Amino acid sequence: MSKIVIVGCGNVGMSYAYSLVVTKCKISELVLIDINKVKAEGEALDLLHASTYNSNRISIKAGDYSDCDDADIICICAGRNQEIGETRRDLINKNYEVFKSIITEINKTKFNGIYLIATNPLDVMTYITYKLSNFPAHKVIGSGTVLDSARLRGLIGAELEVNPQNIHAYVIGEHGDSEFIPWSNAIIGLNKAKLYLDDDQCSRILYNVRTSAYDIINKKGNTCYGIGVCLTDITNAILGDSNKIMTVSAYNKEHDIFFGMPTILNKDGVKKTLFLELNQQEKDFLSQSIECIKNTISQIKW
Repeated sequence: MSKIVIVGCGNVGMSYAYSLVVTKCKISELVLIDINKVKAEGEALDLLHASTYNSNRISIKAGDYSDCDDADIICICAGRNQEIGETRRDLINKNYEVFKSIITEINKTKFNGIYLIATNPLDVMTYITYKLSNFPAHKVIGSGTVLDSARLRGLIGAELEVNPQNIHAYVIGEHGDSEFIPWSNAIIGLNKAKLYLDDDQCSRILYNVRTSAYDIINKKGNTCYGIGVCLTDITNAILGDSNKIMTVSAYNKEHDIFFGMPTILNKDGVKKTLFLELNQQEKDFLSQSIECIKNTISQIKW
């Protein structure tokens, strides 16, 4: 049984916390840290009542950074939300200052677990965590394009009336506007997805994947449930030492950045990133996405 600390009790942080409790994730302790301590206390009490229906006994409380000492995973969800009309990249310097204050406090503790990042711009905030924490790269993970890949499978499934669990397709690159689908690697059952989808269908699916978050934000103000479940899935992959492949944001030494690629996860964090065999067009798309992330990093006021 393991200990999870969530920093940031907003919509994403609490959707993740709720998912951890109701999906019977094998954790023994859940600690909530927020700049608004009273809100964190209320959220902890509410979650504690929900945990009655979990067969695992979970200690749930509002805490502080001293609780990070023996945590297995610290998930940072704190930061400014993406507002209507904003891109994820617009948040960079607002959230850099937030992360600087958080990680400075965590650096004072004995924490030696795994960082899991959910704040946008995701790949850049994961890179910032890596730099400010001085942790080894395999112990710093962003949620990457896990949610985007889930959206992709759902859209393909709806288009072809196929269960998404039988679709093996990924969104890779930036968790943002430059993300793309390597269709040459997309599989339905045992066949290439392109046997069933024409170019117009593929273009429409990519557009819908890229714009899903904007659509949700325009309609309800934030996205939270999908990423909450994805963070739980990543957590289970780590705590379960499962060697599961997920498109998290992982470190790429060649480019000195983090971006979403199929990655094997286990108890140590990132075991290995699997680099896909891409056609020339897909290689160009990946290069463009990498440049977008680098350009955003260059805007940070360190």
